[in-house]
Amino acid sequence: MRVGLFITCVNDTLYPRTGQAVVRLLERLGCDVDFPAAQTCCGQMHWNTGYGRRIEPMVRRFADTFAGYDAVVTPSGSCGAMIRDNHPRAAARAEDHTLADAVAAVVPKVYDLTEFIVDVLGVTDVGAYFPHKVAYHPTCHSRRLMRLGDRPTALLREVRGLELLGLPGEEECCGFGGTFAVKNPDVSTAMGTDKVRHAAGTGAEVLCAADNSCLMHIGGLMDRQRTGMRVLHLAEILASTEKEPA
Repeated sequence: MRVGLFITCVNDTLYPRTGQAVVRLLERLGCDVDFPAAQTCCGQMHWNTGYGRRIEPMVRRFADTFAGYDAVVTPSGSCGAMIRDNHPRAAARAEDHTLADAVAAVVPKVYDLTEFIVDVLGVTDVGAYFPHKVAYHPTCHSRRLMRLGDRPTALLREVRGLELLGLPGEEECCGFGGTFAVKNPDVSTAMGTDKVRHAAGTGAEVLCAADNSCLMHIGGLMDRQRTGMRVLHLAEILASTEKEPA
């Protein structure tokens, strides 16, 4: 299966190890993974701040760039939700039938990493090894818009050596929300502090999620509070082996 990796801006600029982990993992599972260099931002930040018309070139670029793949996989529930939910809306608003048709052709092939592994490849045991206590935070977009459900935890439970711990208040937002954290820093910090308290209370060594943007927010607060925990994208845990630990 020919897979196009949509890495997203945050991962490309700040967390390249996540993209590398996705490639290792999918190739281990038999996929032919390509990283099209023409990809750019999905436009989420622009859309969320009221610049809907400005994202039309980004929507067109995404549809054109990923048109030839069997599947498009992204390690971000947030950006995946933007593409699946809002690219069709942006295309309809543009009143451009060519754009709408291109978006309609590519959007059904867009998957979150865990969704792709479980639903398309039909796998839960990816051959990973990660001997640590781990808590999983279901980020808002992955939970409510991508509707990942128990796919991430089903994969984590099959990782050798990993002890999966429940996270109190897992349904609560961490407070990042992209531009929300900039516009409402005090509220964002309070929400993030609650998330850190819940995570630290589990006794886990690692907090993982399907979105590095949320982990960046939580991890920054953890560092300031010196909790001793670390944050790690789910892909890096699933790609981890005894020979190549995360």
